[in-house]
Amino acid sequence: MTSGREAGAGLRIFISADMEGVAGVVTPEQLGPSGFEYERFREIMTDEVMAVIEAAREVGATSFVVADSHGNAQNLLIERFPDNVEVVRSWPRPLQMMEGIDESFDAAILTGYHTSATNREGVLAHTFSSANLASVKLNDREMSEGGNNAAIAGHFGVPVVMVTGDDASLREMRELIGNVEGAVVKHALGVRSARTLTPAAALREIREATARALGRLTDFQPHRIETPITLEVVFKSYRPAELLAYLPIVERAGARSIRYTADDMVEISRFLEFMNNYEAGLTP
Repeated sequence: MTSGREAGAGLRIFISADMEGVAGVVTPEQLGPSGFEYERFREIMTDEVMAVIEAAREVGATSFVVADSHGNAQNLLIERFPDNVEVVRSWPRPLQMMEGIDESFDAAILTGYHTSATNREGVLAHTFSSANLASVKLNDREMSEGGNNAAIAGHFGVPVVMVTGDDASLREMRELIGNVEGAVVKHALGVRSARTLTPAAALREIREATARALGRLTDFQPHRIETPITLEVVFKSYRPAELLAYLPIVERAGARSIRYTADDMVEISRFLEFMNNYEAGLTP
């Protein structure tokens, strides 16, 4: 028999929202303010997050934090959310796409996610930066954004219980962290093509997957990576590897790659955020 807590009553839910895995998204035209379809698809992105919230509230979840985690991290239409939702916006932030998570959460859900930079399948596949990064590994294992973020959640003892995106992204996540629930909102045909559900059909899939996940919380365990953790990053260019290796904490592992070892995922996350965001000309 399932307890009220296990069924969702009083649960605190963390949601990390990306955009490449949203229903209908296939090219940069949907992904940023300069794209002619962006305004439509930020509404669909918001709808998919709202579908998670609505389904979770139906089983009694009472508190939510949503990390807007795509592009400029100012995509979600925050006026659409109910009062028991807080939204994390913009960059930089120490926990990257998982900023706001801590030990108080019962479950984490990843919406709009995609495959890693080294995956041969998946719509708009990349890891953190499609322009700059060719590969990201943790302890010699190739990592997607979802896998990295599940490890951050695991550091705080929080399991990732559900993921939305294309079929390839769900397969990759299950290989990395186990039998997570999923809502497949499109089937990848290529890096910029898919057979997609309509937004309405995708919302039904997301609501049903959320309800399934929160109905079997005891089946999920936090995804923890053995410490110390070694991060290896392969850049698409030579100079970032050369310059980062000037730091005594960074080893140059190859012509375009570096290696960094940390005590835990919080340190890994802070290093990645610095690596991806620091510019000499930064101003307030």
